[in-house]
Amino acid sequence: MQNSVWLRSLVRCRPCRPWLPLLAITAFAAPLILPVDALGQSTDPTTAKQTSRQNEVQKITIILARELRDAPPPLSLLDFPPEDEGIAGAKLAIADNNTTGRFLKQEFTLEVVEAAAYDLVLRVKEKASAGAGFVIADAAPDTVLALSAALDGQNALIFNAGSGDDALREENCRKNVVHTAPSRAMLADALAQYLIWKRWRRWFLLHGTQPDDLAYAAALRRAANRFGAKIVEERAYEYEVGSRRADGGHEQIQQQIPTFTQNVPDYDVLVIADESDQFGEYIPYMTWDARPVAGTQGLVAASWHPALEQWGGTQFQSRFQKLANRPARPLDYNVWIAIRSIGEAATRTRSADPEKLIAYLKSAEFDVAGFKGRKLTFRAWNGQLRQPILLSTPKLPLTVSPQPGFLHQFSELDTLGVDEPESKCSNYAP
Repeated sequence: MQNSVWLRSLVRCRPCRPWLPLLAITAFAAPLILPVDALGQSTDPTTAKQTSRQNEVQKITIILARELRDAPPPLSLLDFPPEDEGIAGAKLAIADNNTTGRFLKQEFTLEVVEAAAYDLVLRVKEKASAGAGFVIADAAPDTVLALSAALDGQNALIFNAGSGDDALREENCRKNVVHTAPSRAMLADALAQYLIWKRWRRWFLLHGTQPDDLAYAAALRRAANRFGAKIVEERAYEYEVGSRRADGGHEQIQQQIPTFTQNVPDYDVLVIADESDQFGEYIPYMTWDARPVAGTQGLVAASWHPALEQWGGTQFQSRFQKLANRPARPLDYNVWIAIRSIGEAATRTRSADPEKLIAYLKSAEFDVAGFKGRKLTFRAWNGQLRQPILLSTPKLPLTVSPQPGFLHQFSELDTLGVDEPESKCSNYAP
């Protein structure tokens, strides 16, 4: 009624007549316009609720679990690990995830838990029960298994970033554990492919006596058999941790190593298994025969090298150097790629729900860029991250495996490590 009176008054106004059609539409549409508050925002309950959900930030908490372990000091003063090894890689990955997350209203936070094995498991379990769905583990194999058991039945995934133990991918594999650290089998295969490519097929294997040394020696034997190399001689180097033969000075070492490595059948390369880093650095340039050295010392296979520049590696290195004021180490990379995998899954799914992210991470659709020239994916049979392996001297990367000519029916990356037909893993598939 009021609208009709108002329009009749406008008709009598000659200057207003050109605007009559628009004014009439506005007048009769006015009752349909939703009420607004003083700030110009809709007060309709449904619209307000939708807007609230759109503005809500999805929060993803990631736990970095570091086991505190006693370890003998390395031979070289240059090889003492930095206190923030792994932590710096995690911080860079969190920053990278949040760079993208800001546009998608996703926020990633890092919580570092450091403790001995038993306390570490208890504290991580407590945080997972509070909602943290992702754990990056830098821990011994037994501790990784304990973490897996503690989180069994929860929507939580453990990324093994610190252990190359093959059993964790094989008979001791778990469905809630994936691996960004390359296995010993992958490292040994990467090295073996290059030695075969160089036609250095005759190996002299020299290994330590600690469990990790023996495990890597076993991986080297497997690689030799797999790719057609021959171990012409194998010797164990006896040493006592804390009472090194080097205590007598370089003169004794200069006498001991040539004597220890003589009377070996003709060989092309000396391959060392010294993960404990207690004698291997003495071997190059001191052998009885003039031969190249590879393995855990000399030419080394690893997931990362601080001098890699290819495939955008310089950009990664410079950002890491700026953040940590030091070069990136393999553990930093293993942690970084684990957290970036979580970030990539969150970006693709637009979700923060651990159950959805875990399902996507394990699916065939998932891949992540890792500054290695290829898309990286997780193996469906044991959760191992497929990745190229760098072969490097202390100063420079020399080559990357898989090597040319080593083919595979599905992915050349599966020529590194245990392939699906060989796998003993039966606990990974959901």
